[in-house]
Amino acid sequence: MTAIVFDVGETLVDETRNWEHVGDFCGVPRFTLMALVGAAIERGEPHRRALDWLGVEPPHDAFTSDELYPDAVPCLRELRARRLVVGAVGNMGVVHEELVRPHVDFAASSERWGVEKPSPEFFARVAEKAGRPAGEIAYVGDRVDNDVVPALAAGMVAVHLRRGPWGYLHEPPPEAIRIRSLDQLPEALP
Repeated sequence: MTAIVFDVGETLVDETRNWEHVGDFCGVPRFTLMALVGAAIERGEPHRRALDWLGVEPPHDAFTSDELYPDAVPCLRELRARRLVVGAVGNMGVVHEELVRPHVDFAASSERWGVEKPSPEFFARVAEKAGRPAGEIAYVGDRVDNDVVPALAAGMVAVHLRRGPWGYLHEPPPEAIRIRSLDQLPEALP
């Protein structure tokens, strides 16, 4: 591997905190909002569908949280010390890139690119931004449907992080690397 690219939500950033902030901003009880997010997951719909059901629209920066998981920055430092290209991307707004930018070589968003995961074009942009062939890139994410399967289809090494609701609800295919913490990532890579 010469490059490692992380999905931002639930991999590096605690999305639960983001959803709590959104619920507070919109005046929706946190439990209600999280139950609807869970229902969207179960139905195979985007988690933002919960906002549609509630009829609320948070401001563009409502999902901005400065709460990285405790294992995120040490892992990113270790990978960069190994002279790997390290990126962070996701189905998010441009404003969210700034949270991770100080810790990676590049950050990008679906809003900037105009394409969302799991689209093959999204993963083509990942390889382009990393400046490496797909086979030299490990893509780390919590969702099998949005991260792991499309990364494998793009020819990347897929790493499934069992964290957040999707990480526990989805079972990755056997060819994916499985980890429970970013502390395990450097040693799990081929």
